[in-house]
Amino acid sequence: MIDSAQRLNSVQEYYFSKKLREVALLKASGKPIINLGIGSPDLQPPQKVLTGITKALSEINAHKYQSYQGLPELRDAIATFYKEHYQVNLSAATEVLPLMGSKEGIMHISMAFLNQGDEVLIPNPGYPTYNAVTQLLQAKSVFYDLDETSNWLPDLDLIEKKDLTRVKLMWINYPNMPTGVKASHAFFNKLVTFGKRHNILIINDNPYSFILNDTPRSILSVNGAKDICLELNSLSKTFNMAGWRVGMVMGNNTHINAILKVKSNMDSGMFYGIQKGAIEAMKCSRLWYLSLNNVYEQRRELVWKLADALNCTYDKSASGLFVWAKIPPFFKSEEFVDAILKNNHIFIAPGTVFGSKGEGYIRFSLCASTEELEESIARVL
Repeated sequence: MIDSAQRLNSVQEYYFSKKLREVALLKASGKPIINLGIGSPDLQPPQKVLTGITKALSEINAHKYQSYQGLPELRDAIATFYKEHYQVNLSAATEVLPLMGSKEGIMHISMAFLNQGDEVLIPNPGYPTYNAVTQLLQAKSVFYDLDETSNWLPDLDLIEKKDLTRVKLMWINYPNMPTGVKASHAFFNKLVTFGKRHNILIINDNPYSFILNDTPRSILSVNGAKDICLELNSLSKTFNMAGWRVGMVMGNNTHINAILKVKSNMDSGMFYGIQKGAIEAMKCSRLWYLSLNNVYEQRRELVWKLADALNCTYDKSASGLFVWAKIPPFFKSEEFVDAILKNNHIFIAPGTVFGSKGEGYIRFSLCASTEELEESIARVL
């Protein structure tokens, strides 16, 4: 046998990868499992997106290798989208880089800026990939706690009490996953100042701006943010295009060029038709966002009822594709979830997937039909 690389000893298989196999086995055995654990949109993309990719298939250059930087018209569309929705001015030529999903961007950014032994500030709870990628690159994860008492925002004064001399990057994610909390412009301003003071590159992972949120916000809207910040974004949630793998990273030319050095050695360009569909997505009118959120509002009301039936509490002002709920006292998150899976055949994500500070919480996905949600409530009541 050939031994695997030692770097794999620092990471485990992704929780959802393992758990979904268990869920699949239960379904195969005849159990009527309802999956409320995964944030994979079940709705269709806009029709103009589907038309865009279909038309593109017959164009002369559709099936060739594409530019590592994406079509110029795609970068133009991203820059226009950021100007319209976030009031951020971007140079399409130098400050925008399309990605095959923003998850890819986490690896590319980390590879572009981290050396072995560098330290990375990572939220707890937070998206597990931030820590996994850091570990794979043999850098060091330095977790900063988020909790309900501070409205799930980082305590920068507390962080500054740490030795930050080896910290190179800081991951943030607002609107937040899993909690749904939004950050204000004033708080982003404080983060930019913090990053400049300590020479830390701050990356805001921002795929949930438009889901149940009337105030989409980018950290790049802060004056001087491009000097010290990058922002990741994605079409997966906003336009129901998760499987298309369309993401983007924005920042100043120097940072973008560093990421491009990695990316250009890792792929051979995004499929032409997908780029054409993405361009059409970002041209959608306000009606698209209203209709999308109308569906999610109805679903969220049902998830709240389900959470009530499970004696959980939650914040009705939160946004995003999930409901983050506090479970009754004296229960552990994974035990609580496993009991619901066994007794009610409903899969919900335990908060501990996202870090130790997720203990005592669970996360419901809104990516299920009203019929499935109503059935879930009936099974619990």
